[in-house]
Amino acid sequence: MKEKAPDFKIQELGKPTVPSPTISGNFTPDSKRVLYDRYIHNLNATQTDKVPPPSIEIAGPRKMIYFDPAKIKAAIVTCGGLSPGINDVIRAVVMGLYYRYGVKNIAGIRYGFQGLIPEYCHEVVNLTPEAVKDIHTLGGSILSSSRGSQNIGEMVDTLCRMNINIFFCIGGDGTMKAAELITEEINRRDIKISVIGIPKTIDNDLNLIDKSFGFDTAISMVVNAIQCAHVEAKGAPMGIGLVKIMGRESGYIALNAALAQNDVNFVLIPEIPFDLEGENGLLKVLEKRLQAREHAVILVAEGAGQDLCADNDPKQADASGNIRLHDIGTYLKARIEEYFKKMTMEINLKYIDPSYTIRSVPANACDSIYCELLGQLAVHAGMAGKTGMVVGLFNGEYVHLPLKMVAFRRKVDTGGNLWMRVLEATGQPVSMKN
Repeated sequence: MKEKAPDFKIQELGKPTVPSPTISGNFTPDSKRVLYDRYIHNLNATQTDKVPPPSIEIAGPRKMIYFDPAKIKAAIVTCGGLSPGINDVIRAVVMGLYYRYGVKNIAGIRYGFQGLIPEYCHEVVNLTPEAVKDIHTLGGSILSSSRGSQNIGEMVDTLCRMNINIFFCIGGDGTMKAAELITEEINRRDIKISVIGIPKTIDNDLNLIDKSFGFDTAISMVVNAIQCAHVEAKGAPMGIGLVKIMGRESGYIALNAALAQNDVNFVLIPEIPFDLEGENGLLKVLEKRLQAREHAVILVAEGAGQDLCADNDPKQADASGNIRLHDIGTYLKARIEEYFKKMTMEINLKYIDPSYTIRSVPANACDSIYCELLGQLAVHAGMAGKTGMVVGLFNGEYVHLPLKMVAFRRKVDTGGNLWMRVLEATGQPVSMKN
């Protein structure tokens, strides 16, 4: 069965007829695109000749824009969990709108999508350059956040009452799904509101997005935790450093942190199941490691090993619909201690969970630069009348992607180069299944 070519067409509110007031002169035409080679590689030469190769629109300022800057109002919302760099993005959007386009009316929606529902009575914040000038030095979000779905019709009603023309949504896959539904409702009502997504997921697991902001900062923070765990492990007889980090459905943070700080001996991620008991299970392999080297460091992502936790109820979910995970970190700690106690083998286990301290720190320099660019590109897209899209990095290029193409999570390729490099770096077995 022939693979269906992906649709990367970006919606537009109408024909751009307003000359851009930006002074750079370095404009990007809609015709500038990047090939989607992941699809092309799956076609044979004959198919490639017959099928126009799919391509993706390059991001950047347009020469002609849709909105008259003097007559519009923009709004910004941040949703879901915290991630380093949210304030940097807010600041970049406000500065871009105000100074590059002359948009003076910018609203900050408080507490995520709740801020668009009247019954919550959340105040709207007036965002100006003065209000955001120093927020990039702070962690979290100055607009705060929330989880959970809200009534799409009510949210669009509020956007209309507020006379919003461009709505910037900063969030992860759940936020992008909601933004897509908001776009569909706006289209159904035939009103002219641009919806622009800016992808935020500290786990770096949004489809097609090379890197989400906050990921570099998270890696740096996890490396610090690994260093501490390694010191603790080597500082006592049969020392074990156990570190639990983020990674609900994918292990990108764990893998990259393990490669950045080559002191980890076992990396456990959601994509790779493992056993505890048995000759090939983690406990036996850990025992052999301790007998050989007298210390070990284990790095586990929060979504790993959920099948091992008997009391985890998969029917329970949080406000965003995410399954409530069992605490694999404390579970492993208890099982490891129990195992070696039965063997009458002394161990010294130190457990570290830096998850929330990682999420709430300010962005590092690399992420700050990235956030600044994402915010600026989001502004260019919104002013040009693009809608139902996100700005993001794809194959090294900054592009426009339809919301529907990114609104789900990608996982680590367990047969790919990244996982193979981690196996080589840690020396752990290819499989810990019996």
